[in-house]
Amino acid sequence: MSDQILVERAGAVGTVVLNRPQSHNAITIDMFRELPGVLAGLDADADVKVVVLRGAGRKAFASGADISEFERERGDAEKARNYNEHVAAAERALATMAKPTLAMIHGYCIGGGAGLALACDLRFADDRSRFAITPAKLGLVYSLESTKRVVDLVGPSRATWILVSGQQIAAERALQLGLVDEVFPADELEDHTYEFAELVTTRAQFSVRMGKEMVRRVVAGQLADDEETLAIRNSSFDTGDYAEGVRAFLEKRPPRFTWS
Repeated sequence: MSDQILVERAGAVGTVVLNRPQSHNAITIDMFRELPGVLAGLDADADVKVVVLRGAGRKAFASGADISEFERERGDAEKARNYNEHVAAAERALATMAKPTLAMIHGYCIGGGAGLALACDLRFADDRSRFAITPAKLGLVYSLESTKRVVDLVGPSRATWILVSGQQIAAERALQLGLVDEVFPADELEDHTYEFAELVTTRAQFSVRMGKEMVRRVVAGQLADDEETLAIRNSSFDTGDYAEGVRAFLEKRPPRFTWS
């Protein structure tokens, strides 16, 4: 693993750090290449229940793709297609993780950085953060997958405004639009983010992951139960965590879930 991406573990919470603070955590193509493997490792780690994605420091989550690489890595159509495939793979790796993912956003969250943040399940931001999706400023076209994530969060007309303007959006406006889920003062963001992450680790993990799977199916257009969703729901009754949840409720105590 390069020093541009760091992985930290504290209890059941894993953190992935975009580690280029000297360039506001601008994302290199090597970082996009590396992220799927890093995320797959955390998804397979039985000790990790929640993953937080953040940038190093407090000035930026990520200021976008590293523009110093554009001529070398995106200088012609073939190179650009290859570059886009790595970006899409990194975003898809986040979006398809079985475990919950939470973007902790300090400062700038622009371009490719916003793409990664929107691929997470939840986004907590500081009150000085700023967001922008900028293909219209570069003569590029946003991918269908990435566009769908924006539309799913804010609706078609607001997504159009975001995409065609490329304008920066302040934290409170981002909260109003639905781009982020919570906004906190900058010096409180980390505490609130990890408190929530720790809370999720205390819940029944089969319920957490299958709840995420049900949301994914609804977003993909499924509107009624099928054999698979019924099997998922019914199989929860066979887990030890279900029995523990019922006992804890009857005994008026916090549950001690063990499934991971």
